[in-house]
Amino acid sequence: MSERWRGVMAALLNPDLRQVLAEAMTATDAAAVLPAARRARAAGRLADLGLVRIDDAGAVRFDEGGIRRVLDEAPIAKPTGPARYLDADGRIDRYPVRDADRRELLAWIAARAFRPEDVLTERAVNERLAQFTDDVAALRRYLVDAGLLERTRSGTEYAPVIERA
Repeated sequence: MSERWRGVMAALLNPDLRQVLAEAMTATDAAAVLPAARRARAAGRLADLGLVRIDDAGAVRFDEGGIRRVLDEAPIAKPTGPARYLDADGRIDRYPVRDADRRELLAWIAARAFRPEDVLTERAVNERLAQFTDDVAALRRYLVDAGLLERTRSGTEYAPVIERA
């Protein structure tokens, strides 16, 4: 994390700085809330961080450009591949609409949930899929429909389908 980011995060933890920043964003009068010396110190710190501008008349205004500059230093990486369809805990938050994307997500899950030599009961399959979703029956069906998981001849167990090149 850059020093600039650290400064912004630290500023957001300071109640005086948050108060002045809130006032700058809403253009309210800070004189009634903070003593002048504390307000001036807080405004100066926020100006140093690039979060506010102080005009010639001493008015403090929010500076969106400061936030944009900080974000440009450390842009937020957009997830790619199957991660686009997972929440922060690695669980499915939605299924892809495009068949190729759905297939990629299901193959990713199958590779993490099963080993090639596995032959599992439905209950064991459900336990493994539970780490990815609450609706294990739907996910199991999607894996079967995609040809990544198959029922054994007896119909009582499942095995991953080994894709050969």
